[in-house]
Amino acid sequence: MPMNGYAIYITDQTSGTQIELPVNPAQVELSYETDDKSETVINLGEVNTVGHLKLTSLTIESFFPEFDGHYVSTDDLQSPEDYIEDIKDIQEEQHKVRVVISGTKISLLMTIAKFTYSMRNGNTSEYIYTLELKQYRKFSYKKIKKTKKKTKKKTKKRSTPAKKISIGSKVKVSGRLHADSYGQGAGMYEKNAEREVIYIAPGREYPVCVGINGVARGWVKMSEVKRA
Repeated sequence: MPMNGYAIYITDQTSGTQIELPVNPAQVELSYETDDKSETVINLGEVNTVGHLKLTSLTIESFFPEFDGHYVSTDDLQSPEDYIEDIKDIQEEQHKVRVVISGTKISLLMTIAKFTYSMRNGNTSEYIYTLELKQYRKFSYKKIKKTKKKTKKKTKKRSTPAKKISIGSKVKVSGRLHADSYGQGAGMYEKNAEREVIYIAPGREYPVCVGINGVARGWVKMSEVKRA
């Protein structure tokens, strides 16, 4: 049991090495902070949105004495070099530590974020130090594989076959009318005239006979006739 009522223990969670700090600091500072964000809202001004709790940080400032004294809180005092090497080893090996302050409810899984030390008053056997620790929060993640979207092969659209022209079909005529299917008796020229097919003579130069209301007006080429 430490003489002044409490002790600070730092235990390496991998090797099991336990460090009891030899001299209690004047104060132990814990920092709890949330990831708040402020935004400006029109006609209202600045507002604050409450964020998640950030990692807790712990700062300890004290010294490693060479000799025992009334200010030493441990019954097992080590040399300053031993304390320094133990802390540096934990930090270099990237091990997590459990920080416990006896007599309180403080028990945190942490990492050594920063460790600085220096000689005190020119004395090479006594070192002052600052130890900064950061809470370690367990997490896990799953690697998500990106799946490539299957692209559908573009198929060529089939062209719609032209509607077949037959007797009775409504058509538009753009061409010169003739008296018969052989091209005799060239007559009037019609342009986009709406007509109906009266008769078809396959194999002739002017095979399509067109007219109005069943009355023939003349013969034209097949290329001069389109479905209306």
